[in-house]
Amino acid sequence: MQSKLKFIDAHGHLNFTDYDNDRDQVIERSRNLNVGMITIGTDLKSSNKAVNLAELNDDIWAVVGIHPTETNNDHDEYASQASVVIKKLANNNRVLGIGECGLDYFHSKPEDMAMQREIFNKQINIANELDKPLMLHTRSSKDGTNAYQESIEILKKTAKVGFNFHFFAGNKKDLQDILDIGGFVSFTGVITFTHDYDELIKYVPIDRVMVETDCPFVAPIPHRGKRNEPSFVIETAKAIASIRGEDEEIVRAQLLRNTIKFFHII
Repeated sequence: MQSKLKFIDAHGHLNFTDYDNDRDQVIERSRNLNVGMITIGTDLKSSNKAVNLAELNDDIWAVVGIHPTETNNDHDEYASQASVVIKKLANNNRVLGIGECGLDYFHSKPEDMAMQREIFNKQINIANELDKPLMLHTRSSKDGTNAYQESIEILKKTAKVGFNFHFFAGNKKDLQDILDIGGFVSFTGVITFTHDYDELIKYVPIDRVMVETDCPFVAPIPHRGKRNEPSFVIETAKAIASIRGEDEEIVRAQLLRNTIKFFHII
């Protein structure tokens, strides 16, 4: 299957209920365009569903984990899931990584932040033990607390595996610090309708970036305002090439190689 793929959506949520009425058709549209899909869990239910989808489809893989905002709900429940249930799911050979996990301080209270750090570290430990990379969700607070820099410090101390900052929205220093410790970043369809990310996309080495949809969210132009889906990742890949002023086919092939290498897709 890998040899047929031209693109891989490195981060999407095909497991979400948004696709319950037409998931097979969405998969077929992607397959017809040679687009593979990595389906990301955010809690126990969606992680289970991601694994089920991956087991049924050769061109879909799973990443399982606990989203940081989920940890704000029931500390004991999510601590248990992170250390026991997620680890069990992650042993499946169709699971490529752990996530999406990390720190989201945008709406968080101080006590929520402490819970997030604890569950984040538990998931890093699982990733280290299973030798599977981390898919990171990172969002700074309204008052300026930089979740990127705190995540970087945690990773420097504890992570022994690769990691990708999905839907990267940090600044140039954050990006350089991520690159300095061996990390990757990925961009979404947002880059097709704002120039806020242009300098970052030009700056990042092309072998350290992946392309994603984060579907069902943030559909790219020309689909903006609609439900996003994995096949739309093609538009974001084109935008990366255009912003960088590089050959579209060369960029497409490199983005595919990056994703295969990062996730150890065989």
